[in-house]
Amino acid sequence: MSDVTAIQNLVEKRNQLKTEIGKAIVGQEAVVDQILLSIFSGGHALLVGVPGLAKTLMVNTIAQALGLHFKRIQFTPDLMPSDILGSEILDENRQFKFIKGPVFSNIILADEINRTPPKTQAALLEAMQERAVTIAGHNYKLDLPYFVLATQNPIEQEGTYPLPEAQLDRFMFAIKLEYPTFEEEVQVVKSTTNDQKPEINALFTAQEIIDFQQLIRRIPVADNVIEYAVSLVNKTRPGGAMADAYVKNYLDWGAGPRASQNLILAAKAHAAFQGKFSPDRENVQAVAEGILRHRIIKNYKADAEGITEEMIIQKLL
Repeated sequence: MSDVTAIQNLVEKRNQLKTEIGKAIVGQEAVVDQILLSIFSGGHALLVGVPGLAKTLMVNTIAQALGLHFKRIQFTPDLMPSDILGSEILDENRQFKFIKGPVFSNIILADEINRTPPKTQAALLEAMQERAVTIAGHNYKLDLPYFVLATQNPIEQEGTYPLPEAQLDRFMFAIKLEYPTFEEEVQVVKSTTNDQKPEINALFTAQEIIDFQQLIRRIPVADNVIEYAVSLVNKTRPGGAMADAYVKNYLDWGAGPRASQNLILAAKAHAAFQGKFSPDRENVQAVAEGILRHRIIKNYKADAEGITEEMIIQKLL
C-alpha cells in the first residue's frame, strides 16, 4: 500500500474511531483529538482536570476502540516502584521468577500521578522513554504500541508531589479538561443513569497502530515549517536571542529541544488526520498549546498579573 493510500485509510479509520468513542464519551472533542494525536505520534499525554470528568472512562473507551490492552494504576503516597514494574519471587523450585506489574500493557492510565513520591514516579519514566523495564539487572521489553496517559488533579495540593520539569518534558501533550457544557452534562446524566451500556468495537490491531505511527514519521516536512517550529520554541526561552520583552517579563524558563521534536511529530499527525500529505505552519499552530503549556515556567510577576501559559503561547503564535 502506498503512503498516499495509507493516509486516506488513516483519515477514514480516525473518523470511525471518533464515532465509536462518541458512543461512551459526550463532548470533549478537543481532548479526544489530542489523545489520538499523542497515540499516533508515539507520545504520551498528561491530563489535567478536576475529579469526575470521566478521565478513566475516556481512556478505557479509547483503549477498547483501538483494540489494545488497558491497565489503570492508582498512584498513592505509599505506592512502591515494584507495585508498578513487578517483582521477583521464589517459586516452588526455589528459582527466582519475575511477576510482571501493571506497567506491562499497551495503554497505562497513571491516575493522579502527582500523589506518589518521586522515586515511584521515576519508575514509570524508564518505561515511557525506553519502552523497557530493568528489574534486578534484567531488561524486559514492553509490548508495542505503548502509551502512558497520566492524570493529575489541579485543585488539591495537600499530599501531592508535583512532577519535576524533566519528568513533565517526557509527556508530549498536557491536555486540560474543562467542565462539560450544560447541554453536554444533561446528555451525560441521561446516558449514564439507565441500564444500557454502549458496546465499543475494536477497530484496529496493535500492528495497524504501529504501521500508522511509522507512516506519520515518514511524512515529509518542508524546511521552513521545521524552522518555524524551532523558532517558536526558541522564543519561549527568556535568556535566548529570539525572546521578546513579553517573554523576558513573564517567563523563568522556556521549552527545550524535545518541544521542537514533538511540535513537528504532532503537526505531521495533525496533517495526516486531515488527509494532508505534509504539515504546514497551521498544523504546528494547532498543536502548539498542548505541547508547550507544561514546558514553560512562569515567574511570580505572571502569577501576580493573572497571566496564564495559554496567554503567553497565543501571544507567541
